[in-house]
Amino acid sequence: MEEEWPAARVRQAFLDFFESRSHTRWPSSPVVPVDDPTLLFANAGMNQFKPVFLGAAAPDSPLGRLRRACNTQKCIRAGGKHNDLDDVGNDTYHHTFFEMLGSWSFGDYFKDEAIGQAWDLLTKVYKLPVDRFYATYFGGDEKAGTAADTESRDIWLRYLPKERVLPFGCKDNFWEMGETGPCGPCTEIHFDRIGNRDASSLVNDDDPTCIEIWNLVFIQFNRESDGTLRPLPAKHVDTGMGFERLTSILQNKMSNYDTDVFIPLFDAIHKSVGDGIEPYSGKLGSSDVGKVDTAYRVVADHIRTLSFAIADGSQPGNEGREYVLRRILRRAVHFGRQKLMAKQGFFSNLVDVFVQVMGGVFPELKENEKKIKDIIKAEEASFENTLVKGFERFKKAADAVKENGGAVLSGQDAFVLWDTYGYPIDLTEVMAVDFGLAVDMEGFNVCMEEARQKARNARFKAGEKSIILDANATSQLLNQGLGSTDDSPKFQHEEHSSVVMAIYTGSEFIASASGDEDFGLVLKSTSFYAEQGGQIYDIGSIEGPSGSFTVNNVQVFAGYVLHIGSFVEGSKALSVGDEVKCKVDYTRRSLIAPNHTCTHMLNFALREVLGDHIDQKGSIVLPEKLRFDFSHGKPVTLEDLERIELKVNQQINDMLEVYAKEIKLADAKRINGLRAVFGEIYPDPVIVVSIGRKVEDLLADPESKVSISVELCGGTHISNTRNAVAFVIISEEGIAKGVRRITAVTGECASQAMKLASSIDTDIIDASKLDGVALEKKIGSLKSTLDAAAIPATRKADLRKKVSELEDQIRKAKKKTGQENIEKAVKAAMDAADAALSAGQPFCVAHVDVGLDATALREAVVKCMNQPPLEKECMKHLPIMLFSTDVASNKAVVYAGVPPEAPNDGLEVLGWLRASIAPLKGRGGGGKNGLAQGQGNDASQLKEAMELATQMAKLHFSS
Repeated sequence: MEEEWPAARVRQAFLDFFESRSHTRWPSSPVVPVDDPTLLFANAGMNQFKPVFLGAAAPDSPLGRLRRACNTQKCIRAGGKHNDLDDVGNDTYHHTFFEMLGSWSFGDYFKDEAIGQAWDLLTKVYKLPVDRFYATYFGGDEKAGTAADTESRDIWLRYLPKERVLPFGCKDNFWEMGETGPCGPCTEIHFDRIGNRDASSLVNDDDPTCIEIWNLVFIQFNRESDGTLRPLPAKHVDTGMGFERLTSILQNKMSNYDTDVFIPLFDAIHKSVGDGIEPYSGKLGSSDVGKVDTAYRVVADHIRTLSFAIADGSQPGNEGREYVLRRILRRAVHFGRQKLMAKQGFFSNLVDVFVQVMGGVFPELKENEKKIKDIIKAEEASFENTLVKGFERFKKAADAVKENGGAVLSGQDAFVLWDTYGYPIDLTEVMAVDFGLAVDMEGFNVCMEEARQKARNARFKAGEKSIILDANATSQLLNQGLGSTDDSPKFQHEEHSSVVMAIYTGSEFIASASGDEDFGLVLKSTSFYAEQGGQIYDIGSIEGPSGSFTVNNVQVFAGYVLHIGSFVEGSKALSVGDEVKCKVDYTRRSLIAPNHTCTHMLNFALREVLGDHIDQKGSIVLPEKLRFDFSHGKPVTLEDLERIELKVNQQINDMLEVYAKEIKLADAKRINGLRAVFGEIYPDPVIVVSIGRKVEDLLADPESKVSISVELCGGTHISNTRNAVAFVIISEEGIAKGVRRITAVTGECASQAMKLASSIDTDIIDASKLDGVALEKKIGSLKSTLDAAAIPATRKADLRKKVSELEDQIRKAKKKTGQENIEKAVKAAMDAADAALSAGQPFCVAHVDVGLDATALREAVVKCMNQPPLEKECMKHLPIMLFSTDVASNKAVVYAGVPPEAPNDGLEVLGWLRASIAPLKGRGGGGKNGLAQGQGNDASQLKEAMELATQMAKLHFSS
């Protein structure tokens, strides 16, 4: 390894070697797949050759004519099944973008030549020491029914001692394209960076000193839909070697990042960073103080990924691969700004250096250099607008967690950073680690799902998207001198006059709007409540000089309240500057307000009953219900649910006044017992909502023990608790580890829930007067009704208990009837068998009246065959067939038994049964120990069936 191997030479030597072995040099496909919806990005060299492996390539096409190929493929692994994003920066060998040096044989050579070529290239061209190599092969999998690849093993034993040829299972050494399709074993080549040791235990152990560098896949089977493997008519070879890893080995570096692949980028980054930041030195883990070197690695890796992705036709955005790219860009900007103190715009300036380094190999970089730089610059600037605000928000939340002795940033905080400030969740996790915190990912996922549901609900017209004001849009409003919307009139219950300040289409601001498309209106002031604090948005209308605008949704973005909706048919237009009137649907809001106030009372009752550990984890307040998520490590018992419900209803019955007052945040925090959402960043001043006691009184005596609900809240509430009428808990369930959810209703919904429970209770009482089939049928109906019913949770549990008791009644009745049927069937069978033997008939065919009770028939047949009275020992050898029918359903069941000792001429029980039940339109199944059973759908032919059974039996006995 004394020879110098610059990266360009490493790459070229690979391509030259395979071209000298008759391989066609094939261009890399774009990292953005053209016709493969299964991939976010090209993540392996074989992606573009899928049509060849699947047999879909046209034979006369260039791809179809290929027999041998080689290339260096651009790959991105930052999403989906293959995602290395979280590892980038933390170790020395993961990248979101990398080059894969590949070679292929399409039905030409196979294992022997593939392994031989790999060995020759590594040891004769690159001249790597042979005692550093280890090879793995597929060792077989009995469960999967796949044999070991002994062929590859034996080929490797020509080059390596057996202790360095190691078997592994399917996970490491059997490659499959998908659940079905081409597949086969693979052999991996690992290299020991250290040498002079036995590193076999480090192979496939994620050790950076002994790493996989080349994977040779032998595609020789097709995985069928039933899981079996069928040999392919043509066998293929697909190999892939990590260019960056190989380069680090040839340059005798322990890290991919210490090579000339990255050093020019590190130099460029260092020029753009703040004073006092040292050049890249390759530190990892705890030795990397301030994560400076981690940041170098992240930034260098991510500029490579963004540049290639944009050059190949993608760009940062809100969905799919575009969102992945946005995450990557924002992650890089964060590390650069926070860890390296880089100047604004530093990231886009790295494009020039990167294109100089890689543009000769990949000319698309040079062709798209301006486009790459402009897109990154615009996206970087957009993120810079929110980066500082977002970091301030994060720091306040993180400090609040630490001040309260916590170690976990709430999922709600993480979601706000994602939703409002554009922070990808993995970026929040990175920042949290810097503060010594973890992130509540389960809580974040709950918030994310709720947001997705809200987004789905906000799509009012099929095919149309929800309108949001992103960072660029709010920046435009700010630059126009437009201040935040005054939404203080939202607490009024009257018509409000305002002025249109902006009209937004979802992509641009316009001066005037008309037609039936959805628009967003920003007013100078508004009486509409924008969705926040868990409370759903108001709906209503905005009346202008030329018509009416229906408001279907109201959201707030960076202080700007956006009224989303469309024009009423016949209305003409609205223009910026128009004077308008806000008409809120106060009837709907009157349903929301009691639910919100009862959410506060529920929060208070939960702490009173379950303890002070209860923290709010989320809530939603709708017209038809309220939902409250809280921290609690186990299900709430029915007894406690009843106590919680009782406490809320007691506050309603006490007719307490509900007070709300805006005060300074510092004053609010002095109130003993004040509740706030943990980690939430509140405005100053804040609104304090107190139930049953004036806020002024609380301020006058802030240290007194508070036995009422006092919370920070900007929502709308009822003026007195009596307006809630009643409170009913509908359900209690777990939604994440340590997080429970209560759903409840108030007012008329609560009254209806209680009435429905009483109605079901009456139905259960009526059902208890039934028996048999009628009761069984009614129980099924009751269970379905109960499952779907929105009734008090405690009542539902009680009613389910009552239904369960009826089910027990049915089971006991069935058990009793079953036992009676057995006794009846056994006696009747014994009597029939005795009569047959007395008449000299060596078999018995009889009708037993036990309905469709096959168990009773079986017991009777077995008793006759195996457990006869001592005086009737001959019954042990008696073939017997018993019939029973049900008149109502016109069905029959049949059981037959033929003892092996029976003195007959080949009477076989299943054949006897099947022939006999033919008139019954029946079918029979096998049993064991000489038994068989059947059933029929036409019991009216019982006589014919029994006669047929008798005649057939007679044929098998000598006279």
